[in-house]
Amino acid sequence: MKCETCGNDYDKTFTVIHADGSEHVFDAFECAIQALAPTCNQCGCRIIGHGIEAEGMRMYCCAHCAEQQGVTEAQDRVE
Repeated sequence: MKCETCGNDYDKTFTVIHADGSEHVFDAFECAIQALAPTCNQCGCRIIGHGIEAEGMRMYCCAHCAEQQGVTEAQDRVE
């Protein structure tokens, strides 16, 4: 099967079934991340960890980016 991100025809592709029931075929985790991972509302990087969700569907990669957008509740560490 072909990877839906890069188009590589590879014999070891894998399928990811999303929570909404859609199926996606990839040849590498890099391609899956590029296609499915949310992006930070501040810096635009792909969020591959837990990230921070604020005010509904706004996602951030870290507390610093959330703070830059006015989210004050998030902290990078607890003192």
